[in-house]
Amino acid sequence: MQIVLIPGDGIGKEIAESVKDVSAALNCGIDWLEYEAGAEYYEKSGKLLEDGLLDRIKETGLALKGPTATPIGTGFRSINVQLRQTFRTYANLRPVHSMEGVPSRYENVDLVIFRENTEDLYRGIEYMCDSDTAHGIKMITRKASARIIRAAFDYARENGRKRVTCVHKANIMKMTDGLFLETFDNIAKEYPDIASDSVIIDALCMKLVTDPTPFDVLVTENLYGDIISDLCAGLVGGLGFAPSANIGDDVIIYEAVHGSAPDIAGQDKANPSALLMAFAMLLNDHGMKDKAEKLNNAIADVIREGKTVTADIGGNAGTKEFTKAVIARF
Repeated sequence: MQIVLIPGDGIGKEIAESVKDVSAALNCGIDWLEYEAGAEYYEKSGKLLEDGLLDRIKETGLALKGPTATPIGTGFRSINVQLRQTFRTYANLRPVHSMEGVPSRYENVDLVIFRENTEDLYRGIEYMCDSDTAHGIKMITRKASARIIRAAFDYARENGRKRVTCVHKANIMKMTDGLFLETFDNIAKEYPDIASDSVIIDALCMKLVTDPTPFDVLVTENLYGDIISDLCAGLVGGLGFAPSANIGDDVIIYEAVHGSAPDIAGQDKANPSALLMAFAMLLNDHGMKDKAEKLNNAIADVIREGKTVTADIGGNAGTKEFTKAVIARF
């Protein structure tokens, strides 16, 4: 199996090495096709993406991506946004669950976020009306709304989830969010085996930080999904344990959603868990569920034991040492 690997910026190269070591130890038979992208690549080449990267993702249909930074200055679009729009990866899937050994305020959190990835304010349709007034357009379509909502219900049905909750602000944005909520209510009728309800975005945030455990599957628009994804990561210990998948009809891009952490880059200090967990998602989705389970269990065992963990969760192990400890659990 050929998979495109984009290490990215900062700590990306170190955690990408962890993935390659784990892949070899699990005998996954993966041929990694490595390409550069990000701010560091731009500084040396004048390009954000290495030539051939987009074509190779299109050919393979699969990519695993580390953190990428965007050069400071006008005229640069986020690489994540470019990839999502190029390959129409309409669904951002973010599982969030508690892990024993990771300091957090809550236990037994186990929820999944489905974020619409292609429209809303993130379409970038904005302009200056005059020198003192900027205008951004929030675009919501029935087609895109239905696609992400069905994806959430299908996931719930296939994975034994009990409830799907629509997150919106239809009390204020009656046309845009109203359309999203109306579409949700209509589609929910097609899934009588799955409970459904809705919640206003600000009320959801309050409920999540008060007690996140009742929530199961959340489905929402692009901007809200971006915000609550990071909020929910904070409930279980931070972005170091936040894998995700950007899903389209023909391409899936798995990634760690944390930043490039340039302050510790090259120092063997990074926690590779998020990218390893994203790799486990990839394995699970592509015929290697046993290897995905073995990897997830190994990560959980090492973190639970607490003897060989990185500084972000209270240990003093380096990236390589943590990776070796995970592999030893196999």
